[in-house]
Amino acid sequence: MNATKTRPVETTEVAPTPHRAAAGPRRTWNPSKIGVNTLLIITAAYTFLPLAWTALAAFKNAGAIQTGDVFSLNGFDPIGNVAMIWDYHDGVYLRWFVNSLLYAGVGAGLGALICVAAGYAFDKYHFWGKDKLFGLVLLGVLVPQAATTLPLYLLASKADLVNTYWAVLIPSLVNPFGVYLARVFASGYVPDEALEAGRIDGAGELRMFWNLGLPMLGSGYTTILLYQFSAIWNGFYLSLVMLTDRDLFPVSLGIYELNTSLPSEGPQFLPVVMLGSLIAVLPLVIIFISLQRFWKAGLTAGSVK
Repeated sequence: MNATKTRPVETTEVAPTPHRAAAGPRRTWNPSKIGVNTLLIITAAYTFLPLAWTALAAFKNAGAIQTGDVFSLNGFDPIGNVAMIWDYHDGVYLRWFVNSLLYAGVGAGLGALICVAAGYAFDKYHFWGKDKLFGLVLLGVLVPQAATTLPLYLLASKADLVNTYWAVLIPSLVNPFGVYLARVFASGYVPDEALEAGRIDGAGELRMFWNLGLPMLGSGYTTILLYQFSAIWNGFYLSLVMLTDRDLFPVSLGIYELNTSLPSEGPQFLPVVMLGSLIAVLPLVIIFISLQRFWKAGLTAGSVK
């Protein structure tokens, strides 16, 4: 028997290759993204610069405001400006501010309640002419306020309400868009089963609305309240047509009247205009920040429905 010789198998060692670090995502320049960001920056600057100018000019003296020297450190006189706006025409600015709080607070509070009640009724009850009546409400949304101001003035003059608080308060209670928005909230937030359970327990319709429907519509009420408060506070044309007594002016009309009287009264009252404009913004900022939780919830619900 022949012995077979086995040749050893030659093995070659392969050198380990170094692990390459995983390359991160390559940054690519997206022209559309750059364009959008540039547009956002320009829009933010366009919005912020007038606010910054107003905030700084409110604490400058008249000379700095006239020369446009607002963004420098010269000409600051906050104490003098506050004293000037407090003493202007025996504190008439404070009266304008209180008037605006009255018009916007009462008008928005009662107006939002009326809108919620009307929207609740349109959604939960069936009555003759319901769709046609709601169509008229939607038609009111399409009519601009300026188109109805003069007819309202004629009606107010017939009722001897011109140049009174009621001439501004009563029209402020009407908000067709608020009725539409309240109906949307009622359809999504107030289940019919809860109302049926209330009827079985013997609750009346008014009690069911007050104890069941209104608490469920809290976010909707707050949303309508904020919209209406902002609209009344910034409203100008209705007050301009209805009011001639300076003591009844809201702050928006008062600042306008003060600004138009600068040529006759003198430019030394420019700080009153600027500081008054800054103070007039504060209530809107405060109410939006304090109620933003309900406001955001209301906007989300409205967009989903």
